[in-house]
Amino acid sequence: MGYFRELIIAGTFLVTFGMMMTSLATEYYQIFLAQGVVVGLGAGCLFVPSVAVASAYFTTKRALAVGITASGGSLGGVIFPIVFRKLQPVIGFGWATRVIGFIVFGTLLISLALIKPRAKAAGKRALTDLSAFRSPQFLLFTVAIFVYFIGLYFPFFYISAWAEAELGTSNETAFYLFSIINAGSVFGRLIPGLTADKIGSLNTIIPCLLMTAVLGFSWLSVKSLGGLIVFAIFYGFFSGACVSLPPTIIAGIAPEMSRIGTWMGMCFTFAGLGLLIGNPIAGVILDSMNGDFVGAQCFSAATVMAGAVLCIALRIMRLKDKPWGTKV
Repeated sequence: MGYFRELIIAGTFLVTFGMMMTSLATEYYQIFLAQGVVVGLGAGCLFVPSVAVASAYFTTKRALAVGITASGGSLGGVIFPIVFRKLQPVIGFGWATRVIGFIVFGTLLISLALIKPRAKAAGKRALTDLSAFRSPQFLLFTVAIFVYFIGLYFPFFYISAWAEAELGTSNETAFYLFSIINAGSVFGRLIPGLTADKIGSLNTIIPCLLMTAVLGFSWLSVKSLGGLIVFAIFYGFFSGACVSLPPTIIAGIAPEMSRIGTWMGMCFTFAGLGLLIGNPIAGVILDSMNGDFVGAQCFSAATVMAGAVLCIALRIMRLKDKPWGTKV
């Protein structure tokens, strides 16, 4: 609708303000509002426009460009927990959180100074494009991303708790597993982008989803800390590709460049809904099994596998114009 810069400004303000308010929080509802609602809204304002504008600037190296753009999220997932872990015992929760807020504000100011859309919107368009729902390919991929996002982030949220409960690792060691899995995700958002530029994003995301699902089921057999670290690295890598490649797939499905942002926003709305409900569902399964992780692990891996099957169905749907072996 032409409000690209306003979205980035709003996202910068909301994320920074939410972090600062989190630093003052003393009750659960305050953390929920500041971190969950305010930071969440700000991150939404930032993420989709950022990957959409990267898609618009590139054609031959689009997947790599979007992968570089999306890798910032995983890099933050490596850095910020460590920053907080080191600062909190020294300066307390409030100031440790405020330091992160200042870092966030500084990095977002750099983005604000550099980022701009490739071309101004010719005119204000509707917030949604209902014609997208008449595209079978868009509908199928939207369902796929909704389904696999339900289970994709379960290991990220629970790997530290699993390590303490099942392996008896120390809290310090278990904590760093979150940074390790995010470190794997950084490379997973970059390297598959190079492959996708050669063979196509859809052809790349399918094996990555299958590997993520297989790794999710393989988590059941991990019995040592060394095995868990290997699992974290590989799961982070392959799941990272499942996050960075969808924008380029949507860009390939959209009928014209001017609709990429709208179609991407609509698709990621459903992806966000999947992420919203997935971990609470897994948590309920975990509670219902008295802390046994097996059911939640299987639920997570099964939803990713279902998403992979739906993406395979999309690839079959595209066989008429893109036979096996062609870039898609």
